[in-house]
Amino acid sequence: MTERKTGHDYEISYELWTKIKALLPLPKPKKKAGRPREDDRKIMNGIFYLLRTGCQWKALPRFYGVPGTVHDRFQEWQRSGLFEKIWQLGLMDYDDEEGLEWEWQAIDGAMTKAPLGGAGTGANPTDRGKIGTKRSLLTDGKGIPLSVVVDGANRHDKMLVKGTIDAIIIERPSHKVTQNIRMDKGYDFPDIRQLVDDYGYTAHIRKRGEENIRIDIPGYRARRWVVERTHSWLNRFRRMLIKWEKKIENYLAMLHLACAWITFRAAGLFE
Repeated sequence: MTERKTGHDYEISYELWTKIKALLPLPKPKKKAGRPREDDRKIMNGIFYLLRTGCQWKALPRFYGVPGTVHDRFQEWQRSGLFEKIWQLGLMDYDDEEGLEWEWQAIDGAMTKAPLGGAGTGANPTDRGKIGTKRSLLTDGKGIPLSVVVDGANRHDKMLVKGTIDAIIIERPSHKVTQNIRMDKGYDFPDIRQLVDDYGYTAHIRKRGEENIRIDIPGYRARRWVVERTHSWLNRFRRMLIKWEKKIENYLAMLHLACAWITFRAAGLFE
């Protein structure tokens, strides 16, 4: 019988916490004396537990603190941009350790349910018109997430390309390496080909109506699958399977933390 995991199995490693701690914003000074501020690491572990398990805020185990306190701290850190900074640091560490593969990038969208609605949602054409969210993800050639944006499920993938490229959170080496971008046939439009060309990419887009045939060319590698795999990695964080956050900023913060975890793990910071 498989042993059931407990909350402590989802805690952030000491190595990663050391890096996160250096990015924490200074807490606001208290106007009057009261209870001491809850430990930041405990609170971050609670946020990560919620990200991994997908549980409700009120269902957080109490050893992470009062759920309301954990949520308030999450909001505080979200407004400071902390989760994006963690992801950005992870990318820089990965680039130092492994090297980002800028030569071949890939972009694709994925849709999730959003039963509570809110910003960044729309009727999902693949789910009988139920409310859903679409995330557009850009990765390097190995599937390391470089950018993610969110919009309604009814938003066409092509409409998110510019925003996704603009949202890359570290500087692209635009003049140092030839950059190719893999896209599926859903992006096969003249304006998209021109757009990615304007951004300095060489587009590799399967044409609509073209059969998905095996290409027997020496040295040929399928390259777009890496972004689909990264979407799958994100879905292992159960909070990402369904958008419960009404505020799009909160949903993005969770996405940023998930992308940071994927990146630090790929850099070999922890198992």
